[in-house]
Amino acid sequence: MRSHLLNDLTAEHYRRSVTEGVERVAAKLATTDRPFTGVTVDALSPLIDGIDLDRPLHDTTAVLDELEDVYLRDAVYFHHPRYLAHLNCPVVIPALLGEAVLTAVNSSLDTWDQSAGGTLIERKLIDWTTARIGLGEAADGVFTSGGTQSNLQALLLAREEAKTDSPAKLRIFASEVSHFSVKKSAKLLGLGQDAVVSVPVGQDKRMQTVALARELERCKNDGLVPMAVVATAGTTDFGSIDPLPEIAELCEQYGVWMHVDAAYGCGLLASLKHRDRIAGIERADSVTVDYHKSFFQPVSSSAVLVRDAATLRHATYHAEYLNPRRMVEERIPNQVDKSLQTTRRFDALKLWMTLRTMGADGIGELFDEVCDLAAEGWRLLAADPRFDVVVQPSLSTLVFRHIPAAVTDPAEIDRANLYARKALFASGDAVVAGTKVGGRHYLKFTLLNPETTAADIAAVLDLIAGHAEQYLGESLDRAS
Repeated sequence: MRSHLLNDLTAEHYRRSVTEGVERVAAKLATTDRPFTGVTVDALSPLIDGIDLDRPLHDTTAVLDELEDVYLRDAVYFHHPRYLAHLNCPVVIPALLGEAVLTAVNSSLDTWDQSAGGTLIERKLIDWTTARIGLGEAADGVFTSGGTQSNLQALLLAREEAKTDSPAKLRIFASEVSHFSVKKSAKLLGLGQDAVVSVPVGQDKRMQTVALARELERCKNDGLVPMAVVATAGTTDFGSIDPLPEIAELCEQYGVWMHVDAAYGCGLLASLKHRDRIAGIERADSVTVDYHKSFFQPVSSSAVLVRDAATLRHATYHAEYLNPRRMVEERIPNQVDKSLQTTRRFDALKLWMTLRTMGADGIGELFDEVCDLAAEGWRLLAADPRFDVVVQPSLSTLVFRHIPAAVTDPAEIDRANLYARKALFASGDAVVAGTKVGGRHYLKFTLLNPETTAADIAAVLDLIAGHAEQYLGESLDRAS
């Protein structure tokens, strides 16, 4: 069994095995003509349930053959231009090269004596990102597993900085369309979901600052403690960006921690055309970025950034066997001192390889393409009487629903849109997402693939309309 350990004696075996796997995936990518096969849970489950994990195949080729049947054949392929559903981006090749390197070397980014150069590369990328945001010379941060963890850590720091003996009085303010992780974080931090005050949004799905000011004043008058305002730069459903400069003014006026959840909108940090859409982000106390959403990185690649590096001390614990206090005095850089995680992958290498190969402008150009595509898609929807589109996009998301000409019952229209989404997924021809707006069912395109075209959008809209009309026709037949 030692022959399977990666070391100097097995380097050639490693090369052959990984090459065979890469060739399988490359062949699959080259021949995939749909984002999904349409396989059902009932069809796929017996294949996986029937595998006896206590009886290994002892052969890489046989294992890859089996993997074709249980995973590769029916995977949802985000690189396909008609995958239009969630915040999943196609990935760039330099990042995949970084993934291959970091996985094989397997550095752990918790302490210097496990990562050396990896620690310095991650720190350099944090400095690069905080400079792009404009957080100042005292800024710092750390890579995380994703936006949910980044938001949790930011709100942990805000809670500690609030300096209150009555945690039950703490309040977090976020828009009604903010990410669910805000309420989840409040629960995990022992504050409860009721600690999150939902601030109304306007028709543009941006936080209403007049309402925020009213809620902050009410909090103060009620003897409560405003802990943080979470402004969103790219909501999951609408891609909307809250009015950051106005929110920053209110946070300064009331002495409240300002956190910007830019998990989605962080791509604008590299934008050549639309950077002004996140003006005001530089005034935040903390920022969440997800490179694996809009920097075209593989999962996971995220970070939490802070204006004042000293606030990261709230996540610091020292263990004699890992990061004893004396290491701080010796100026040994242990990233675990800043992180909620201990063992942590060298995910920063993927972004490093990308920037060193493509440059920030290359990333920004790709993100600008999907933002411009969304604007074109909005014009298509706005001009098409078959559809109702909710809001003009700030990033690359379109929320809409099919409106049949002959049906006026809202519940029936809901069912038609739900059916269309399910039927489209079952066909495998395209994958779209869904959400609710005003209690009604809507569909959603999240456009993160520069290879997607306006023609793809138009074709998928035709498919949606066809499925919806088929459902309504069958529904009328059943009723007659």
